[in-house]
Amino acid sequence: MATDTRIPAAEITGVYGAIVKAFAKKMMGRVPDSVGILWQNQRVMKDAMGIGQKVEKWDQLDHELATYAAMAAAATVGCSFCLDFNYFLSRDRGLDVLKVREVPRWRSSDVFSPLERQVMEYAELASQTPPAVTDELSDALLEQLGAPALVELAARVAFMNMSARMNIALGIRSEHFADACGMPALADRTPVGGAA
Repeated sequence: MATDTRIPAAEITGVYGAIVKAFAKKMMGRVPDSVGILWQNQRVMKDAMGIGQKVEKWDQLDHELATYAAMAAAATVGCSFCLDFNYFLSRDRGLDVLKVREVPRWRSSDVFSPLERQVMEYAELASQTPPAVTDELSDALLEQLGAPALVELAARVAFMNMSARMNIALGIRSEHFADACGMPALADRTPVGGAA
């Protein structure tokens, strides 16, 4: 059970609890400690998970770009749980995990294409308070991705910000999913305006 969160985990019980635990075990191999924390308000947990499942079905933005955007947003906000979880999922999604591990330091890494860099820059700028996306960057992505994919990119980044900020506020941190399955450690985040 997580001990450094800001509220205690609740015992996951009942029929719905059994379904949640079975789903978590199928997806992650175990029930994350964070589920017990969110179990304190089952309606919030259910709705957030429902939105997340719908987000995963969106298909206008290339799935690899979507993963990079989500992780870049999570790195900007500072959600170690989100970074670890998305990195872990990248393996099952068939992505190049050695490339995905570089997302936190995308600015100094040489493995990304110009389009991938623009997508991560967009995610980073949209995750600032206030958002700092420029017309120039938006226009460049609109030309390359098209309007449906750009709308999806903005929405995916917004959803990641909701999830990341909730996790951070509740004290939910990485549960080391990637470590547990032998994936190499994520790269450390490159500070904006600096090199690693």
